[in-house]
Amino acid sequence: MSEHQFGRGIIRKLWPGERPELTEHLLRLDSESRRMRFSGTVSDKFIENYGETAFRINTVIHGYFEDDLLRAAAELRPISDIWPIQAEAAFSVEKQWQNTGIGTALMDRTLLSARNRAIKTLYMVCLADNSRMRSIARKHDAKLHFEPGAITADLEPSWPSYFSMLEETMEDGNGFVTAILERAS
Repeated sequence: MSEHQFGRGIIRKLWPGERPELTEHLLRLDSESRRMRFSGTVSDKFIENYGETAFRINTVIHGYFEDDLLRAAAELRPISDIWPIQAEAAFSVEKQWQNTGIGTALMDRTLLSARNRAIKTLYMVCLADNSRMRSIARKHDAKLHFEPGAITADLEPSWPSYFSMLEETMEDGNGFVTAILERAS
């Protein structure tokens, strides 16, 4: 088990009550980071609507918090509930926090969550010029498929184990306590 920490920040799971924090984070993305996250230009209204639906059933969102503000997020969304289960991963990191290892650490958490939910294939789709996502995918031994203007990365998480389940449970417990203490201060 490892609790990733960067500077003063911490990575933890987001809870449904933190929907406004996710929306505010996405609205703070600069235009290039926003384009990379959503594979094109999107309006503030689009992001506000997106934030309202982000916490659907079976979606797992991890975030990097610094000074009580969400600065990066990784979303794990099942594509279907039919076996073998497939899911998509999406990432957003505010400009000042890019190239610090936060995206890689969020991917580690996302893969652990995918593993413990018996997800067979995890997909990441990004624009062809998104070098950061390509780098994260390569670090995790993803199979890259190049298409006109886009890249799809396929990952196959390991099967869940007692230890992987325990690791996520411990991280969730620590994250929950951290979230409560943040709210109390």
